[in-house]
Formats: sequence, structure tokens, C-alpha cells
Amino acid sequence: MSGVALSPLPATLPVLLATAAGTTLCSASANTINQIVEAPLDAQMGRTRNRPLVRKAISPLHAAGFAVVTGIAGPTILWTMVNPFTAGLGLFNLVLYAGIYTPMKRISVVNTWVGAVVGGIPPLMGWTACGGHILPSATHPIGLTLPPFLTDVATPALSSLNIIAHATDNPLSALVLFIFLFSWQFPHFNALSYLVRSSYAQGGYKMLAVTSPVKNALVSFRHAVVLTMTCSLLAPIAGLTTWAFALTSLVPNALLLRHSWRFWRRGGEKEAKRLWHTSLWYLPVVLGLMMVHKNGASWSEWLGIEESEHTKKVGARP
Repeated sequence: MSGVALSPLPATLPVLLATAAGTTLCSASANTINQIVEAPLDAQMGRTRNRPLVRKAISPLHAAGFAVVTGIAGPTILWTMVNPFTAGLGLFNLVLYAGIYTPMKRISVVNTWVGAVVGGIPPLMGWTACGGHILPSATHPIGLTLPPFLTDVATPALSSLNIIAHATDNPLSALVLFIFLFSWQFPHFNALSYLVRSSYAQGGYKMLAVTSPVKNALVSFRHAVVLTMTCSLLAPIAGLTTWAFALTSLVPNALLLRHSWRFWRRGGEKEAKRLWHTSLWYLPVVLGLMMVHKNGASWSEWLGIEESEHTKKVGARP
């Protein structure tokens, strides 16, 4: 729900709950279809032999029924209780995961990039659930938030390019969230896939960790660099966070860069485990920092340390 949490637009509790429920149901349907299709392959791999379909804890018919019900219920909830655009994103992600990503895993290493797109779409769903736009238009142009010392100098030039400063509903912010979740999955998954590469090879999956371990590690490092640039430049420029986030996020990004560099240069399961463990805490920590430095958020007022402007005005009335 990072898209909802970081959106500058208000969201009601019913919309928040409906978005969470609809997204969860879409994900449940996609994952169930994935396990139905891959059940024979899962039976060959040690790490997936305990899945319900492999153990025959449930029948394929029951699993298919569950996939159909959740696959209909998820988009329906999003359509009726959130908005049609968010429902379309949920349905698109379901089809992308179950219909393209799942079969592609045995065809091409490109499957990892397709899977990363799947992981990057839920934040966009949260953003659009609040009424935000993910595509620039005349009514919702791209906005840039420059450092204070550049604002006065650059604002006239930005206006001439139809780029505004401090846009509330900024499509660039949605893109930043997508890039962040998309790129995070490469250090996370590439390290994990290296640890279980023998299982993937046994199941006939086309994973970069199997076909080219060195490139697999290099891709992890490249996306660690992208994550650092996203946090240090794109997030504050888009106005998603304040510029203080560029500084506080340097610590987790430096650690991710360090471990992804070592994974690339040294290789081996020890470095892969370190990178994978780092990726596990990296995501919630950086998203938490984004919340702390959310542009326009006044935590001192929320915690009651300071009075809001509205409270001051009410208290000043005779």
C-alpha cells in the first residue's frame, strides 16, 4: 500500500480497505494459476515440493475454482469500490503474471524483467486508488521540485516547458514508485535465485542465475545503482519526498551497493546470502524513510508537538 501511503491526495478508509482487498485477491488468483500450471515442475524441486497441489492437499479443480472466484472478485471490488482505472491495472497485472510471466520462465531469462514489472504495478494501483494520475496530460503535467537554491533560477525555464514546480498530483511521482519497486526486485530475486539455482536448473527454468551467474550478479549491482539514483535524485525531484530523504537514504543504499558489488565481483553463496538478507530489510526501511520525509507531511503536528495552522487560527478567534 505504498502508493496510498505516499500519495499527496486524500484517501478514505473504505477506499484503502477496498484497494488492499482487491489487490490481494488479484494476487491470490495469479499465484494460484501459477501453481496449477507449475505443479508438475514444483514436484521436481525440493523447495516447492510441499506446495498444496504437489502434496495433493487440494485438487486442481478446487484450485481452479479459487483462482476464478478471486480473479473475478478482485477486479470487481476495485471497479465498484475504488475506480475503473485501478481495476484495469489489477486485471492487467493478473494476466501479466499468470499468462505471460509464468510460461516465460521456461522460455527466456527475460521472465525476470516481466516479473519485476508485475511487482512494480501495485504501487501504481495505490496511487490511482487515491485519484492520482500516472500519465502526464495538459491538466496533470509533470512537476519538478528543485532544491531551494535552484528554485528561483529555474522556475521560469520550467514554466516555458510546461513543467510546473511542486505539482500535487504528479505523474512523475508515480513513475518513481514504479521504478523503485521494479529495480528492488533484481538485487532481491537475483541473489535468491543464485542460492536455489540448482532447483531452477532441475525444473528447466530459464533464470540468469543458471545461464550466466556473472551477468546475474551484474544486473543486481546495476539496479542497486538505479535504486540509489532514484532515492537521491528522482524521489525529491518528483516531490514525492523532501530533499532530506536524499541524505538519509544514503546509508541503506550504500549498504545495498556494497553487498551487490561484492556479489558481482566475488560471487559465491556467502555474498548472495548477504545481498538477499540486505534486500529484505532495505525495502521496509527505505519506504519508511519515504514516509518520514513525505513532501507536505508534518509529523510534528501529527504527533501533537506543534499546532497546525488551522488550530492556531481557530484558537486566535475572539
